[in-house]
Amino acid sequence: MKRSFLYRLGVACVLGLAVPAVVLSLPTEVEAAGPTAEEIAQRVQQFYDSSKTFQATFKQNYTIKVQNVQKVSTGKVVFEKPGKMSWTYDAPNGNRVVSDGTTIKVYEKENEQMFETSVKGSQYPAALAFLMGTGKLQKDFTLKLLNAAQMKFEGGYVLEGTPKEATPAYQKVLLYVDSATNQVRRVLILDAQGNRNRFDFSAPTVNQPVPKGEFDFKPPPGTRIVKP
Repeated sequence: MKRSFLYRLGVACVLGLAVPAVVLSLPTEVEAAGPTAEEIAQRVQQFYDSSKTFQATFKQNYTIKVQNVQKVSTGKVVFEKPGKMSWTYDAPNGNRVVSDGTTIKVYEKENEQMFETSVKGSQYPAALAFLMGTGKLQKDFTLKLLNAAQMKFEGGYVLEGTPKEATPAYQKVLLYVDSATNQVRRVLILDAQGNRNRFDFSAPTVNQPVPKGEFDFKPPPGTRIVKP
């Protein structure tokens, strides 16, 4: 059975998918020197608190551990506060993930179906909530600063976040922070099965006008709508 695109995206955690627990191996924590994890998180939060919109291109690399398979996709993402997001995947993928702040829609082009659920009945992934103005890093996570050199990340810091409220959707989130701008250049979501869902953002812009209708998605005729 094919894994749902909703699960592969990692934004699938809005549905609270249950998965068995495993131990994840991560780089060592950085010794106290320079800014602390809390200080870096505060800088990041301040940057995005001052941003009404965030737009970027992205590259997604999803690794399915049990199958030893990697899936690579590209596209563009748009966030607008409060609670709006839009992921548009490049052809031939053609998938879409859209939230207008009230409803979340996940369209799978290949399967000709769309998952639709209300925001109130779902759970935003805390990894992205700070971008949409619906979450706070220091409130949502227990934070730790990892060794950026071990992670082969130049010019910044790597924050490991463990959700303070346990979720069956993912176990840890790694934020790769540009030290010069305090922007998050990469997000890595780790789930309990050992799968790795990585998003690299490029050409980011903030506080720029969002195209009209960006968060009002209608699937092609004949699409099967799946609701809880």
